[in-house]
Amino acid sequence: MRVLILGAGGFLGAHTAERLSALPGVRLLVGGRSPDADVSLDLTADPARITDALHAAAPDAVVNCAGLVAGSAVRLADLNARGPAALCEALHEAAPSARLVHFGSAGEYGPTALNVPVTEDAPTRPQTPYGATKLAGTVAVTSSGLDAVVLRVFNPVGPGAPTAALPGRLAAELLRAGPDGTVRVGDLSAYRDFVDARDVAEAAVLAACAPGPLPPVLNIGSGHATPVRELAGRFVEAAGHLRQLQETGDGSARSGAVSWSCADIGAARTALGWAPSRTLEQSVTDHWRSLRTPVAR
Repeated sequence: MRVLILGAGGFLGAHTAERLSALPGVRLLVGGRSPDADVSLDLTADPARITDALHAAAPDAVVNCAGLVAGSAVRLADLNARGPAALCEALHEAAPSARLVHFGSAGEYGPTALNVPVTEDAPTRPQTPYGATKLAGTVAVTSSGLDAVVLRVFNPVGPGAPTAALPGRLAAELLRAGPDGTVRVGDLSAYRDFVDARDVAEAAVLAACAPGPLPPVLNIGSGHATPVRELAGRFVEAAGHLRQLQETGDGSARSGAVSWSCADIGAARTALGWAPSRTLEQSVTDHWRSLRTPVAR
């Protein structure tokens, strides 16, 4: 089985690529702009060039982990909305029978009902350019007519988390502050569904290899709403109890309008036989250790 992965250099992409490369019978092809890529492929290029690259790669499945979590609205639209649309157009021409697994985001939902895990058929009301562009990418994929599934990922944590999101930013600032330092953070009263990136990678692998058609969208989360303050406290414990947090900084522009978020993961359990296996404590501990040692996934 030939599997092409896009965005393998990113947080979720790196974990997914590692998991795919360990599967017997899978030949993993890394696509991207890097000179080291197996397939030279840029989703911001003309679709004809993407089509040529896909013709040459001849994939049985494509896992698209490429995307942008922060930046200008123009850049977000280019990578999160236009990129998936161009990929779908090219797949129609070059590999119409290939399975496409695309990473969406919980940001597509926007505010949801308090204390009610959100299902895939819930209204989508993104509050930010990030959420809106991710939703546009999802619509491009689900309306493409391809054998495709969008994994709507909630809040990924674990080794390699980028500083563009709270877990990675908090860990980096705690490390920089030193054992007696104080870190200023925004309001930590929100609730989020944190899921380990390695569990997300497992869901992507199952989706790429699953026989038969899949639902168009599957939530990938822990199925639990956790106070962001609890996540922060776990990082403080991992870093050393002398470090302190002050909730006097700026909050996240990406998620400030959403006070509570939790995934109903029943559909993913049914369609993929998937469930998360790592606890939040394990995710935080492994992330903190990875800042000082090579990442152990």
